Amino acid sequence: MVKSRLKEKIAYGFGDMSSSMFWKIFSYYLPFFYSNIFGLSLIDAGVLVLVTRIWDAVSDPMMGVIADRTNTRWGKYRPYLLWIAPFFSICGILLFTTPDLNYGGKLIWAYVTYILMMTAYTCVNVPYGAMLGVMTDDSNEKTVFSSFRMFFAYGGSFISLFLWEPLTDMMGGYNTPEGWFWGMVVIATACFFMFIICFMITREHLKTVSTVSVGSDFRALLINKPWWLLIGAALCFNLFNTIRGATVAYFFQDIIGADVSLMFFGMMFAFYAGLFLGVGEVSNMIGVASCVPISNKLGKKTTFILVNASLVVLSSLFFFIPCTPTGYWLMLVFQVLISILTGIMSPLVWSMYADVSDYAELEFKTASTGLIFSSSSMAQKFGGAIGGAAVLWLLSSFGYITDINLLAGGAEQPAEALTCLRWLMSFIPAFVALIAVCVVWFYPLTTKRINEINAELKNMREIDD
Repeated sequence: MVKSRLKEKIAYGFGDMSSSMFWKIFSYYLPFFYSNIFGLSLIDAGVLVLVTRIWDAVSDPMMGVIADRTNTRWGKYRPYLLWIAPFFSICGILLFTTPDLNYGGKLIWAYVTYILMMTAYTCVNVPYGAMLGVMTDDSNEKTVFSSFRMFFAYGGSFISLFLWEPLTDMMGGYNTPEGWFWGMVVIATACFFMFIICFMITREHLKTVSTVSVGSDFRALLINKPWWLLIGAALCFNLFNTIRGATVAYFFQDIIGADVSLMFFGMMFAFYAGLFLGVGEVSNMIGVASCVPISNKLGKKTTFILVNASLVVLSSLFFFIPCTPTGYWLMLVFQVLISILTGIMSPLVWSMYADVSDYAELEFKTASTGLIFSSSSMAQKFGGAIGGAAVLWLLSSFGYITDINLLAGGAEQPAEALTCLRWLMSFIPAFVALIAVCVVWFYPLTTKRINEINAELKNMREIDD
């Protein structure tokens, strides 16, 4: 049984810290950027988000198959951290560049740069995720690795989200293209170096070899019941996060307002979207730290069900919080509670994918770790695609005004649009969490079954210490 060193777990965490700094800005701020900074209509921005992320999701299994069949002195999956990191950072900068073009030219630019960015994200993140399946053969140790991964991911997300608005202000202005461009230059540079650190310190300890064809890998995936159920549950989880996250910038601008301050121990501090999201990321880290002891005690499946049931209740109650000083504090409290729960979920889902990979190796004799982990990335991106597009299209259908000049001239957002924003922060994500509970109820990989699988696989694998 492989027990990895602490520095390797920390280095593995740096990989998702890098990815998450980009991903959270894309998920939470990119819709706002396209509609309010870049200058696209809500409808066009929604179609753009949907089309590009669907392509990205479809490309994930392709990358998984390629990674599964890569063989280098550095392993199967780890080399991609080195090879793709520079392109990852460059594409992120281009994504937040606003060229001096007409509307059609800008729309083409947006499609090209978004597709390039998401392709680079796939090429580095799918192999990175698959590494979890070959760094240890211990199911509990995989949960520990996954917890380190998500702890660092949320740490990176906190840094990028909390600093994004002040950073863009310092770099030229939050409402200017220059501010967003130079802000992303800073983030992209940091992300590049974190991927390099991850590559240099981590190792692949398990040697897995697929003895079947690509077609057999896909056929095995399609009849893998645990995979279908988990990908459905993971899709709901990512949809939940994206809907809430993509709504926050609009929610704060139009319902809470730009100049709200709160008193804390005699000091005033600004209550803004980045603070709300940043508090959520810190709370996610608390949830991540709680995942291992909770899931070890209750089992992964039971933990998943209880967490999502709690999300249904808390999200529904969020709708009834008033926009008053007391209400703003309540919003922060609910954000903390909801984020702790989603923090528990994140490493749990990745660890469950590792269990599904072990199940597939035993049941179908296929070492398709990359293909299976790519499906988790696919679920993440489908959730982001559907959630991001749904937010934009719903706001458009309820008459939301994106023209800053109209609002500066005294125009007010329609009451229906404001109500829609409140639903997007409450009842709609609550319904998605309820679906996740129903799906995972039928998930068959209990703790007992996982232990049986690990015992049978123990003698089948070659281990590199």
